[in-house]
Amino acid sequence: MEALLLLIIVLVAVLGFTYTNGFHDAANAIATVVSTKVLTPRQAVLLAAVANFIGALGGTAVARTVGAGMVDPNFITVYTVFCAMIAGIIWNLVTWYFGIPSSSSHALIGGLLGAAFASAKNNLAVILWSYQKTDPKTGRIVMEGVYPKVILPMITSPIAGFVIGFIIMGVLFGLTRHWRPIWVNRIFGKAQLVSATYMGWAHGFADGQKTMGIMALALFAAGRSVDWEHAPAWLQFLQTPKFEIATWVKWACGLTMAAGTYIGGWRIIHTLGHRLVRIKPIHGFAAECTGATILFVAGILGMPVSTTHCITTSIMGVGCARRFSALNYPLVERILWTWLFTIPATGGIAYGLVRLARAIGWLT
Repeated sequence: MEALLLLIIVLVAVLGFTYTNGFHDAANAIATVVSTKVLTPRQAVLLAAVANFIGALGGTAVARTVGAGMVDPNFITVYTVFCAMIAGIIWNLVTWYFGIPSSSSHALIGGLLGAAFASAKNNLAVILWSYQKTDPKTGRIVMEGVYPKVILPMITSPIAGFVIGFIIMGVLFGLTRHWRPIWVNRIFGKAQLVSATYMGWAHGFADGQKTMGIMALALFAAGRSVDWEHAPAWLQFLQTPKFEIATWVKWACGLTMAAGTYIGGWRIIHTLGHRLVRIKPIHGFAAECTGATILFVAGILGMPVSTTHCITTSIMGVGCARRFSALNYPLVERILWTWLFTIPATGGIAYGLVRLARAIGWLT
C-alpha cells in the first residue's frame, strides 16, 4: 500500500506541475491580446483556458517523446518522477515570482534528466541521447532522443520564431502601408481573436502532452512496485502494464492546465506584453500566428519545444521589424540567461533531491 500511496502522491505532483505550467505559461498565449487591449485579462484567460484544454487532447507524439524517448525507463522509479516534478515546480514558482518568462517545458525535461541520472547512480547510459527508430506509420528510419528532439529544437525554434516573426511583420507592414491606422487596429484587433485562440490551442497541444508523458511514465514505473492484486478496486484503473497515454490521463492533464491558465500569470503577462516591446494588434497577430505555427509543426514531429521560447522570440522578431531599438535589451539578456540555466538548474535540483532520498533510505 505504501507504493500505491506514493504513486498517488506523484500523480498529484505531476498535476501540480501541470497547474503551474498553466498559470506560468498563460502569458505565452494571451500577453499580446491583453497588452493590445483587444480583450480584458479575464476574457483572455478564459479564452486561453478553453483553447488549452482542446489543444491538450489533440495528440500524443510529444507525450511519447517525453515519457519514453529521453530516458531509459528501466532506471526510472516513482521517486524519480516525483523528484523531477518537484524540481520543475520549484523553478516555475521562482521564475513566476520574478516575472521571468522561462520555459516550463525545459524545467520538466531538466528535472527528468537530472532525476534519472541520479536514479541510475551517475550512469550516463540512462539518458537516451540519440538513436534510430522505425516509424510505425511510414516505415521510415527516424532519429529519436534528447539531441534530435530536445537540444536541436531548443536552438532552432527561438531562431525560427524571431526570423519568421520578423518576415511576417515585414509583409504585413508592406500590405498595410497605405491603410489608415484606425483601420489597421480595428481589423487586426478582430484578427487577434483568431490568432490568440490559435496560440492557446497550440500551447495546450504542445505543453499538455508533456505532462501526459510524465504521468504515463510514472504509471508504468509503478507497475514494478505496486501490489495491484491487493489494491482497492476503485484504483485499479491506475494499473498500466505498458507505457501508454490513457484517455483519463489526457483529460486530467488538459483540465488541470486549463484551470491553471484561468488563474493567469499576471507578472509574466506584464513582462511579455508591456516591458519586452510595445506592440499593437497587428504585431500581436503576427507574433501569435508565428509562435503557434512553430508549436503545431513541432508537436506533430514529437518535439517538446518551449512555448515560452517560441512566443517570446516571435514578439522580439515582430518588434524588431519596426526598429531594432524597440527591444528592451537588458530584459532580453535577463531572459536569455534564464533560458540557458533552466535545464541545468532543474536537473541539478532533481539530482540533489534523488540523492537526498537515497541518503534518507527511501531509495536503494
